[in-house]
Amino acid sequence: MPKAGSESAPARRPGSDRCAPHAPPDIATIATRHPGVMARGWLVWSASALFVALAIVAHSVAYFPIDVAVTQGMQAHHGRGFELTMITLSWLGYFPQVAVLSGLVTVALFATGLRWEAGAALFATLGGGLGALVKLAVMRPRPSADLVRVLEHIPSSSFPSGHVLSTTAFCGFLWFLVLVLLAPSAGRTALIVVLSAVIALMGPSRIYLGQHWFSDVLGAYLFGGVWLALTIRVYRW
Repeated sequence: MPKAGSESAPARRPGSDRCAPHAPPDIATIATRHPGVMARGWLVWSASALFVALAIVAHSVAYFPIDVAVTQGMQAHHGRGFELTMITLSWLGYFPQVAVLSGLVTVALFATGLRWEAGAALFATLGGGLGALVKLAVMRPRPSADLVRVLEHIPSSSFPSGHVLSTTAFCGFLWFLVLVLLAPSAGRTALIVVLSAVIALMGPSRIYLGQHWFSDVLGAYLFGGVWLALTIRVYRW
């Protein structure tokens, strides 16, 4: 029996092992702790409605005045380093590079025991396939060399940008995983910065190279954001 006046050790509550450092994180708790990473329902529905409206208009309008203005403005001021960055980013988004990179990341997640994370990452890549179907429905022509500088002519439909859509969905999900699964550190911060930069610069790279209009990129960010929200919803489920 404990001596008078001494404090006995608190009883161990059932399930308290979940708080152990090696235990997998509670995603619901993390989502409450980081509410900004969880897309609000109204925002997702608004983005979806805006994307649908933009796709309908893009089906009959080859480009908007702002599209030409944005492309010409970006192409008028550039340096060698900037141009090399834009070309490299776009190259990473082409097949088979994008398939190899996303496949390696998914396999790495699975191999390290993050099997559900790997499955959700694979789900994120499906957004690109759905975007390809939207391209076939919209059938918008690519930017014309008569209006802007076109690095290379691509015969496929322009809306939405497949590079931007896939990058937003897949790298956005990796960004989410890094934020909620890794403890604060310099490495975690570096990963967040790199992933954010890739997502943010993929769109400008497609515009700068004359492969897509600004509205194509905007539509891809909207679609990619919606698919990212759905991917996170599937992952939490």
